[in-house]
Order: sequence, then C-alpha cells, then structure tokens
Amino acid sequence: MTMKSVALVPFVALAAVFATPPAFAEKIPDEYKTGGFALGCQAYTFNRFSVFEAIEKTAQAGGKVIEFFPGQKLSAEEPNVKWDHNAADDVVEKVKAQLAKYHLKAVNYGVVGIPKDEAQARKIFEFAKKLGLYGITTESVDAIDTIEKLVKEYDIRVGFHDHPKRANDPSYKMWDPNYVLSVVKNRDRRIGSCADTGHWVRSGLKPVDCLRILKGRIISSHLKDLNEFGKLEAHDLPYGTGVSDVPAILEELKRQKFEGNISIEYEYAWDHSVPEVAQCIGFVRGYEAAKK
Repeated sequence: MTMKSVALVPFVALAAVFATPPAFAEKIPDEYKTGGFALGCQAYTFNRFSVFEAIEKTAQAGGKVIEFFPGQKLSAEEPNVKWDHNAADDVVEKVKAQLAKYHLKAVNYGVVGIPKDEAQARKIFEFAKKLGLYGITTESVDAIDTIEKLVKEYDIRVGFHDHPKRANDPSYKMWDPNYVLSVVKNRDRRIGSCADTGHWVRSGLKPVDCLRILKGRIISSHLKDLNEFGKLEAHDLPYGTGVSDVPAILEELKRQKFEGNISIEYEYAWDHSVPEVAQCIGFVRGYEAAKK
C-alpha cells in the first residue's frame, strides 16, 4: 500500500532561525551508542516483567540505554514496590545499582502525566535529575507552561508523545505532527516530540514526513517497524522487515543531527521478545556499518 504523505507546514519563524541556541545539558555519551544512536529499550517492552528484569533483558538484547515507564514492579523480590517518580531514595539507588551491573544508562521516563501544579510536576523533574535522564516523555499539553518553566530550571528535555488517531475521539490531536509542532514551536528548544513512528504508521502517516515536519524538535523516538500500514491492530516486527521504512527513518534522524535516545518499544511476543529486540538492535548496527 502506498503511504500517505503529510503536508510539510513551514512553522519556523525568522526569530527562531536566528536565535542563539540554549546551552543544553550534557549529551548522551558515545559509549552508550550503537550505530551512532543511543539505542535501547522502552521498559514497557518488558512490562510483564520487573524493572530489574527489564534492565537485564535490555542488556541481553544488546541495548545500551533504557527508558522507564511509571508503575512497573521493581523486582521479583519486591513485587509490591512500584517504580515511578515517587520512589524513595533507597529504591532509586537499587535501580542505579542494577543499571551499573548491566552497564546500561537510563535516559528517559514516560509516558508520564505532568500536572499543571508546579510542586507535583517538580517531583517528576527531581526524579529525572536523580537518574541523570536526558529527557521526559509526556502528552500533558495542558501543563505546557509548567513544563517550560521546569525545563529551563532543570535543563532536562521533554518530548510530547503521539498515540494513534482516535476515530471516536476527534479532540485527541497528538497523532498529528503539525499539532505537536504548533504546541512546541514557540517554546524552549528543549521541548519537542517523542516520535512514536509506529503510532504514526497506524494513523496512516509516513514517519519520514512526520520527522521532517518536526525537524529540530525531535527529543526522542519510540522506533517501530509494523506489519501493516494504516491499521490500529498492526503489530511490531524486527526492524527492516515491516512497512515503516526504518532505513529512511534512520537517515532522516542522522540528517537532523538527532542526539536523543531511540527506544525499542516492542509490543508483540510479550513473553519472549528478546530475540526480536536483538534483531532490531542488530539492524541499526549493521545498517550504520554498511554506510561506512
């Protein structure tokens, strides 16, 4: 099926073009990159397991970074302890020790709701600071003023995530990259998109077109290759075997000098997905090697 292109909308104003970029926090170190990208897993890939197991499985698959999500059980030994931004300091230290054991770097956290209330939102940014995260992922557009204030204070990026178009909820607009750009375009440059390419494909959008619309605003990505285009029930496949055109996505991210994390959020074969996740990582490693 031919992919539907999204019209490119020139939102960038001259003031933004000539503005001096802000001094961002430290980049993700090269030692945590694969094929030129900070590549690993969104822990939701292993949501049937614990945080400790998600870290171990990410390492087994060859990932070097991990993105956490709120609510996952901590470990088999402490199944009633939930991992989120309310975690006690001793729990944070346990997770840091597990990351160090498997030589992984935590880089992102979400999708998490960020409240308008500054005191409540600050808990999320403090949590990110404790873990040394590159970014936070959310869909909380209504909290944009609070988010911008805290982004400037903490120097931590925020990416707005997209889920698929909802036929029964026309008020949901995050699936549309033009809408996401309208939300972030006049905001601090550390606020942008968490580009979920799989959900764009489910919405009938070509990921490369979406990335181009959001040029310079891609904070992170949930990179997916799906078996069908334009269907909500489409499922993940190893990179390079589906309809998403992963090579073109990687090329566009490179062209934009993307510096964020790529999270493999593999929402299929839930109980035994490590081999397929490893194929995704191997694809990125091999694709980059072939370009040299």
